[in-house]
Amino acid sequence: MSRTPDAVFFDRDGTLMEDAHYIKSPTQVRLLPGAARAVKRINDAGIRAIVVTNQSGIDRGIFTVDDYEAVKAQFEALLQAQGARIDASYFCPHHPGYTGACDCRKPATKMFEDAMRDFGLKPSNVAYIGDRWRDVAVSKRLGGRGIMISSPMTNDDDRARAASDEIETAESITDAVDMLLGLTAANNSA
Repeated sequence: MSRTPDAVFFDRDGTLMEDAHYIKSPTQVRLLPGAARAVKRINDAGIRAIVVTNQSGIDRGIFTVDDYEAVKAQFEALLQAQGARIDASYFCPHHPGYTGACDCRKPATKMFEDAMRDFGLKPSNVAYIGDRWRDVAVSKRLGGRGIMISSPMTNDDDRARAASDEIETAESITDAVDMLLGLTAANNSA
């Protein structure tokens, strides 16, 4: 995909906001450096910004859907305060150890397919940005462009899988957005 995408699927925890492991309170929400500016640049380019996130803490009984919604509202308010917006959010509340396998938990494709249907998106003209292999692996199944960024949650297995899948990597959310907007060359080394 050489042109700018029609939508970017962002992972949330570890990509746009700090991953505090099972965030259940709005007081725990902290945007990562550069996140609001990166989303705003996507907005300003006329590209949809869509969050797709696994939230297994719901299935595990750590927090409720209402807790998730309160965290989501705070996250979006912090972005909005800096001029950025999320066009839609999709979440998977499941964990295979509690309710069995599902078709929405990343790296499964249902949340992405739902968003593509909802917004009339072509799979070949979307991008995926996340800090784990599971966030970007769908690019190899559905099409589009995956860029895995580095975070404290990005482990060596994820880096190796990204490299073997020839998924692009970036050091930060800023670098990933630069790559999407054609401002820097892609980095294929994991």
